[in-house]
Amino acid sequence: MFWDNVAGAYDIFVNVINRKTHQKLKRIVSSLIEPDNTVLECACGTGLLSAVIAPKCRQLTATDYSEKMLNKAKKNCAVFQSITFSKADITALSYPDGSFDKVVAGNVIHLLDNPLAALYELNRVCKDGGMLIIPTYMNKDTKGKTSGFANAVEKAGADFKRQFTVESYERFFRDAGYSDVQITLANGSIPCAVAVMKKVIR
Repeated sequence: MFWDNVAGAYDIFVNVINRKTHQKLKRIVSSLIEPDNTVLECACGTGLLSAVIAPKCRQLTATDYSEKMLNKAKKNCAVFQSITFSKADITALSYPDGSFDKVVAGNVIHLLDNPLAALYELNRVCKDGGMLIIPTYMNKDTKGKTSGFANAVEKAGADFKRQFTVESYERFFRDAGYSDVQITLANGSIPCAVAVMKKVIR
C-alpha cells in the first residue's frame, strides 16, 4: 500500500515541505474542539491533527486504514492519554450511530473511490447537533489546473480520485445536502480547505 510505504517519510512533508499550511490547519481544527467533546478522527495519518485535538477534548478515537501510519501516529502522540488508536475503513465504520460530538477526516476525501459513502458514514456516527470537520488539500488552482504537487504525488503512487478547487469542494458538500457548509482556507505551498458543517438528519 502506498501509504504504508510513505509513512516513514510523511512527517517531512508535514513539518517541512508544507509546514505553513499545516500550522494554520492545526490552529483551525484545534479551535473547533471543546473540552467535553468525544471526537472521531478518520485518516489520522502520522498524528498531525491528533496531537492538537487530544489536548482539547475529553476522548479522541484516531483511526487510519494504514497500519504503518497508525504506528507512527502512536509514537508521535505517545504523551496523550486520551487517544485510542484503531484501524478502520472510513467507508464502513464499526461505531454505532451518533457516537461522537465531532468527526474529523483530514485529507482523504480526494483519495476515495466513493467519497459519498465515507461522508454518509462520518455523518452517521456523528451525534445529532454534532459537527463534521473535513479538511482536504486543494490540488487544483483557481484556474482549474492540476497543481505540481498533485502531479508529483500521483506519479509517486498515490491514486487521487478527485481534484478540488475551493469552489468545487464547497459544491461537493452542498450537492450532498449540507446547506450550512463553511470553508476556511489554510494557505501555504499546498493549500488545505477545511469544510465544517452540522450533521444532517437523514
